[in-house]
Amino acid sequence: MTVNEVRASATVICFYILFIMCMKTRIQLLLKALSEGVYEKDTELAMGLLAALAGESLLLLGPPGVAKSMVARRLKEAFADGRSFEYLMSRFSTPDEIFGPVSISRLKESDSYERAVEGYLPTADVVFLDEIWKAGPAIQNTLLTVINEKTYLNGNRQMHLPLKLLIAASNELPVQGEGLEALWDRFLIRLVSGCIEDEENFYRMVGTTGPTGPTPTLPHREGVKDVSDLFANAGTEAFTAEEYAAIGKEIEQVSVPREVLLAITAVRKGLRDVAIEGQDVHRNIYVSDRRWKKVVHLMRTSAYVHDRKEVALADLQIAIHCLWNEPDEQESIGQLVARAIFGPYLERLDTLAQQLGKSLRVRKVKDALEDARQRGDHRDDDLIVFDGLYYAIDERAGVSNTFIYVPDFKHLPTRSADEPAVRGVMYRDPRQPKRQLIRAYTNPDNVGEHEVELTRVNLYRDSMNLYVNGTRYPLRRALRGGQIAQASGLEPVVKGAMPQLEDCETAVDQLYQEAVMLGAQLKSHLFVSREVLQLVNAQMETFRRQIALLRADVRKLLYDE
Repeated sequence: MTVNEVRASATVICFYILFIMCMKTRIQLLLKALSEGVYEKDTELAMGLLAALAGESLLLLGPPGVAKSMVARRLKEAFADGRSFEYLMSRFSTPDEIFGPVSISRLKESDSYERAVEGYLPTADVVFLDEIWKAGPAIQNTLLTVINEKTYLNGNRQMHLPLKLLIAASNELPVQGEGLEALWDRFLIRLVSGCIEDEENFYRMVGTTGPTGPTPTLPHREGVKDVSDLFANAGTEAFTAEEYAAIGKEIEQVSVPREVLLAITAVRKGLRDVAIEGQDVHRNIYVSDRRWKKVVHLMRTSAYVHDRKEVALADLQIAIHCLWNEPDEQESIGQLVARAIFGPYLERLDTLAQQLGKSLRVRKVKDALEDARQRGDHRDDDLIVFDGLYYAIDERAGVSNTFIYVPDFKHLPTRSADEPAVRGVMYRDPRQPKRQLIRAYTNPDNVGEHEVELTRVNLYRDSMNLYVNGTRYPLRRALRGGQIAQASGLEPVVKGAMPQLEDCETAVDQLYQEAVMLGAQLKSHLFVSREVLQLVNAQMETFRRQIALLRADVRKLLYDE
């Protein structure tokens, strides 16, 4: 075989390797190559590449000299034959400097007012505009269409731009009242970019040659010079225009499951009342429908990059970088999003806790009934036990759907006794609002768990009745002939049978393992930042504590510990 034939065969093999290589691995290799010699800019590079694949824009907010422009130069290398354009804005900047000067030849030849755009923003794949808010209205208005529609009207000719990523930078937020809101909203991803924090990384940075270290040049298929390069660089090749177009079509096929949509709904509702850390204020953070649509598209892109056909809850964490308007909102929004991500697991945890809590109360009811039987107390033998937990006030007394917990009634002092009445509370059952519950508490102030309106009452009993604030209320009893009265659709459970619990311990363990897997998925996510990881770890720790309490209840219930 000739050298050219060997090279052609190797090229085919390399293309096959790239074809079967998962997208996540390829992005990991690309990010590793792009971040070579760069310190503490992993989030900026990762989110920038994600924005580029999604066709979105990125704003870097931070002081001068923290390598914001270098991020744009590095990301340009992710695209084969990628062209870049960068410019430092000032209040004196003109459209000619951004979009190209007016073409004199076109003006002379065809009386057409067009710009010579070659080498300017309209022909660039990656654009970096520093001090973006200093640009004049003429530039800003044009950028709105450039960012949103990827088009530019050059004279009377509509140009479809090759623009994949526009990165803007500033050391300040846009001034309110100067008409910058629309342009600010166009930047889907917003990151605060600061100085290097780790001293060892700082020492390495100052030890490199050049202002920011050399920019790596990624190979691409047309530029490979040697057969060995095909294998050495497999996976770190820049994206070609054809690949980029194909990726865009495949991203549109990624679905969004309902659990993710419900999590987004939880975030949207939470944004209406966001508590700001360290401040005694709450904000209603407005996020437009258009912006939410773009956020979901970004999540689709994230799912595609992770080789998934549908968006996962873990992809929602990237929304943290898209929802804030001021930097001090980031932490609160991060906590809100973290809670929404773990929402389905917390709901299942709450359901299990309710089931176990009810089972524990049923056990207490059975114990109270058995204790009364052993003491020879037969006063309440014909009382109906509803829902395995309660005695009910007879509706003929003029009170409907009112119940008292069996052990509470058993331990009430009798009317004829010398003991004082027991203090208690009456409230609407938060899970069944039509039902009113009466509980006896030694400390009636310690009832915050209900989070409902409470009425303080004094309680005692006699052999037939419950007394509430001195008023006598007979309780529901079995009818003669063994018939059982019904009350408001609730099935009476005479023997207080305990719910099925054989699989309870397994359900708790399974829930915990699924939550751990979600945590691991978040930690291995390509676009997770260090700050988000801290929020995830805090949420997981809370979840672990709740699981531990639930397991303790399981042991009490199943193993009688």
